[in-house]
Amino acid sequence: MTPAATLAKLWALAQLPDDSLATVTLTGADPVLPSSFAVGTAAQASIAAGALAAVELGHTRGQPRQRVSVDMTHAALECSGWFALDGKTPNIWDAFSGLYRTADGWVRVHANFAHHRDGALRLLGLTPGVATRADAESAMRQWRAADFEQAAADAGLVVAACRSFEQWDAHPQAAALADLPLIRWQRIGDAPPLPLPPLRDDERPLTGVRVLDLTRILAGPVCGRMLAAYGADVMLVNSPHLPNIESIADTSRGKRSVHIDLRSESGQRDLQQLLAGSHVFVQGYRPGGVAALGFGPDEAARLRPGIIYVSLSAYGDLGPWSQRRGFDSLVQTATGFNHAEAAAASSADPKALPMQILDFATGHLIAFATAVALRRQAIEGGSWHVMLSLAQTAAWLRSLGRIEDGFAVSKPDMAPFIETVDSGFGRLSALTHSARFERTPAHWTRPSMPPGSHPPRW
Repeated sequence: MTPAATLAKLWALAQLPDDSLATVTLTGADPVLPSSFAVGTAAQASIAAGALAAVELGHTRGQPRQRVSVDMTHAALECSGWFALDGKTPNIWDAFSGLYRTADGWVRVHANFAHHRDGALRLLGLTPGVATRADAESAMRQWRAADFEQAAADAGLVVAACRSFEQWDAHPQAAALADLPLIRWQRIGDAPPLPLPPLRDDERPLTGVRVLDLTRILAGPVCGRMLAAYGADVMLVNSPHLPNIESIADTSRGKRSVHIDLRSESGQRDLQQLLAGSHVFVQGYRPGGVAALGFGPDEAARLRPGIIYVSLSAYGDLGPWSQRRGFDSLVQTATGFNHAEAAAASSADPKALPMQILDFATGHLIAFATAVALRRQAIEGGSWHVMLSLAQTAAWLRSLGRIEDGFAVSKPDMAPFIETVDSGFGRLSALTHSARFERTPAHWTRPSMPPGSHPPRW
């Protein structure tokens, strides 16, 4: 499917005006990164959808529409997630993360958080801090892939067995998601339309929109970063007792960054006060996790009528895996991509996609869905619940088709698309945003800062 056709289908899903599609320019074609999948199209179309929906919201607020252009090479490299601090590129993977051969196949273990790593080692009968990667590989060969995947899930860990597309299609979780759209917008409460203030022609289209970003890994933070680039006031809310990954230095660009402990009464009050002054609430915790603390979609709509509440999950909110934890690398493995990519590359071992495109495309699709929901709220009123999952994005990527000569290219030079700025983490080098606006260029007005750098107040 061409990038233009892919974008048009997203636009139709959101029921947005067809004439605004005439204001977008898409350049480039797959392959731009070595893969048998249309990862460039997924990157470009998801970014273009988010940018164009922001322009459409700006038009609803009184601005003339403006042209948006997205280059596929730039978009794909932006989705690579590359960054450096003080000239050094961090190693974002723990030594125990990655693929392991089992008695009958392969599993992928996500061990970037210490409690996940140590739990997986204990499940293997090994001692954290003593065991080596070789010890883990040897112990894993005694397990069947599906058995270890299930045992890990039962223990609250993050592991995926490697499946083919055919095996995933036969899985009950795939069946539960098969008839769902890529994105769902559900009206969850009554509220009058809350039109955002009119904009000057030179203001970015999301100026004045307040977003609470309760996400921690890549997809959710990428959404918040994109919304901030388009003018939104985004507040990243972290818990002081939970760890983060190094990519927070990149994905926090443009955001306030606060600590709130929802296990405390003061933390509950802080978030309630912030919610009362917010337009959007994005959360990417395990399904039910935030709701158990009193901030589920229905509670948020009661506390703040007219809220746009976004839920991101790994495997969707329906089916036997609806409560299962997961990350991009694991969803790739579970849903068939690593197996299919390996076959296309004639590799004996499962092969990952060239970037965490499920995370990045989902993040951009969340930004798209958020702008769509804000426009609906301003016109129709109501409180809205927006739902997406990495697994549904995986199905969407698969629907874009395969690239016959996808491995004939090498990774392009990133240098033309890198900017270097000061941040609270050090001197940050990272990719610029690939959506180009004719009149109001996307940019970040705040440097990325460590969690807790700002007070929890608008």
